[in-house]
Amino acid sequence: MTVKPLPPDMLRWVCDPASFDFRTTEDVEPVRGVVGQADAILALQFGLECHAYGQNMFVRGLSGTGRMMLVHRLITELNPTCPLAPDRVYVHDFDNPMRPRLLTLPRGDGLPFSREVDQLVHFIEHDLAERLSADGLKSRVKALEQSTEESIKAAAQPLESSLAEQGLALVTTMVGQATRPTIVPLVNGQPVAPEVLDLEHSRGNVPDAEYQRLKQEMQRRQGEAEALHEHVGDLMERHMQTAQRVVQDEVRAHLRRRVNRIQRQFTGDAIRRFLAQIIDDLVTNRLDEIGEGEVTFTDRYRVNPIQSQRRDDGCPTIVENAPTLSNLMGGIDRRVVGEQREVADHLSIRGGSLLRADGGYLIVEARDLLSEPGSWRALMRALRARRLEVTWSEPNLLGAPAPIKPEPIDINVKVILVGDPDVYEMLSAIDPDFEQLFKVLAEFDTVTPRDAASLNQYASVLRRIVDEDRLPPFDRTAVAALAEHGARIAASRGRLTTRFNRIADIAREAGFLAEKAGRGIVTADEVRETVRRTKRRAGLSLRKFRELRADGTIRLQTSGRAVGQVNGLAVMQTGLLTYGFPARITATIAPGSSGVINIERESDLSGAIHNKGFLILGGLLRTLLSPAHPLAFDASIAFEQSYGGIDGDSASGAEICCLLSALTQWPIRQDLAMTGAIDQVGSVLAIGGVNEKIEGFYDTCLDQGLSGTQGVLIPRSNAGDLMLRDDVVEACREGRFNVYAVDSILQAVELMFDAPAGTMDAHDVDETTVLGRARARAAAFWEMSIVRRTSDV
Repeated sequence: MTVKPLPPDMLRWVCDPASFDFRTTEDVEPVRGVVGQADAILALQFGLECHAYGQNMFVRGLSGTGRMMLVHRLITELNPTCPLAPDRVYVHDFDNPMRPRLLTLPRGDGLPFSREVDQLVHFIEHDLAERLSADGLKSRVKALEQSTEESIKAAAQPLESSLAEQGLALVTTMVGQATRPTIVPLVNGQPVAPEVLDLEHSRGNVPDAEYQRLKQEMQRRQGEAEALHEHVGDLMERHMQTAQRVVQDEVRAHLRRRVNRIQRQFTGDAIRRFLAQIIDDLVTNRLDEIGEGEVTFTDRYRVNPIQSQRRDDGCPTIVENAPTLSNLMGGIDRRVVGEQREVADHLSIRGGSLLRADGGYLIVEARDLLSEPGSWRALMRALRARRLEVTWSEPNLLGAPAPIKPEPIDINVKVILVGDPDVYEMLSAIDPDFEQLFKVLAEFDTVTPRDAASLNQYASVLRRIVDEDRLPPFDRTAVAALAEHGARIAASRGRLTTRFNRIADIAREAGFLAEKAGRGIVTADEVRETVRRTKRRAGLSLRKFRELRADGTIRLQTSGRAVGQVNGLAVMQTGLLTYGFPARITATIAPGSSGVINIERESDLSGAIHNKGFLILGGLLRTLLSPAHPLAFDASIAFEQSYGGIDGDSASGAEICCLLSALTQWPIRQDLAMTGAIDQVGSVLAIGGVNEKIEGFYDTCLDQGLSGTQGVLIPRSNAGDLMLRDDVVEACREGRFNVYAVDSILQAVELMFDAPAGTMDAHDVDETTVLGRARARAAAFWEMSIVRRTSDV
């Protein structure tokens, strides 16, 4: 069962620059699309072209700040077919001004239609008054006036003649604000007020008989005057109506010529009705304002092209980086007109990114969308109804209603949410409509198998990065170094990362270093130096840890042996840097019946996975000891000098060894550290962060002095994940450090105790083996418990 150290060639994959058939990236074609994501691309293509209800998409697995632009580029490259949306405009509804009317026009007609109507409005504002002042129209109106005057004279002449014969006259007097026909006497051939007649009669200038006759005639014939006055009023009314019809017909003729030209370009009943309403409103309600100064009422005739495209525009693909409710759904904003007067009308309606993407695709970062108040619910409501309702942009103070309520807009848009797996799972759990409306999941893998094709694709991706960022070309050694770094990020010798944003970051800094040094080509030296600098910039916590370890504040032992103490391994992440470090684990055992106590759990410092691993550890302990009696001892395990939270089960293998050491009083090698999860039958299972953990213990041993016996035990299932630093590999090649891969806890016990592990046979109590001594000690504790119980009785 002897386990030998892994050979150096299993500790790191080295990319041979000679495997590339180019000298620099200038000899490579830049990649188009993404690398190693065939399944995700198929899902994305299906989602883009399937226009059934609910086929919106959630893209997960992509990382980096440019992932939305990457999705945008993928859509452009896939060039899907989409149902191109028409143009939409809002216009004033003359029947219901509070509800602006939506007009739908063929694609590309919205803005031209708006411009044509603007020309019509310009004519009304600036030219119509001049046309109404033309000589021809004036002559016709003057002729009507003359005709009416002649009719009035003809109607009045018989009564006026008859009255004159009787010494009377017909005059018009003012009664308040109105005129009234009045019959008055003639004195000395001149019409005078009745009071003057009375005065003349009192002076004796008018005989009594004549005075009485005139008074009687004035009273008798007043009715005839009233009838004449009414008849003249009718003539004047008919004149005004006729003159108004002449002017209205003239206005209609001018407007109709222009409206007919618009209707020849833009057809449809809704447009025809809107243009007719403009003419009717102007002629019926606004004609008196023409020529009376600045025209201020014509905004109601203008068109708001809320959605307008060119006819040859393809599928709209909109990236919304700030998905506020207003940016996403649009809004109704107050606008200032005249002398700082605020209004909200159909021209105040503003579309958002959801409308701009109609007929195409809207790309939104899921986490950003959820962080904006109201955005998520509004989007889901619009997708569920396939209808957009533009609402008031300002806060609804005191429940005040919005000033206008535009007609809703039918939309056909695909929303593509870009997010992380945890956001996807959260939305699936909390929103029952999410999975009904986002039925397509396009999941991008973070790794791709390492083969000749993927290595060449790496070079092509690097060429694109070089072109986009104007970097110096990379030679084949630099490409090889970046590929190795990609394998390290992927934590696998057999895979490469597809998180090209991280590769691009390294490439940009390596290019900077090359340019700063005056070199026109980037080599592996700049790449490796960049990786070192990146780690150092984020490595303050690691350096502080090493300082505390060096001055003895943190106690760690990397040589000798100790009972009930083992070196476990843990990882910590700061930004993009993950680093490993050893953790001293101790165990104590005494007679009792409480079982194994997890001190981290008792102090609320352990997570759910760690607690589960600890329970599995208890199960494995019973499997290894296989007692015919209950375990009659108390055991406690702790991560020493750990004051923060602990989670994960990767230390459970080290913990079982520590327990066995405390139980058997058999010392464990302190020059070894172990990482690995376990199951209840003794298998050692894979864990994460294996490279960082090995390097963390190597650095500790290096600080305290390498002995040649030091090393790390890892699960054999993690052997394929090894991409260790060059200095660690070199130390292993020179025999100054070791990495062991184990399949079972028995192999781990033999290495950690430097003694035979024993067998799984419950009857094996050979105390020259670790498990045999453990069983014997467990039996001794049981016998002690019987004696205690007997003595108590």
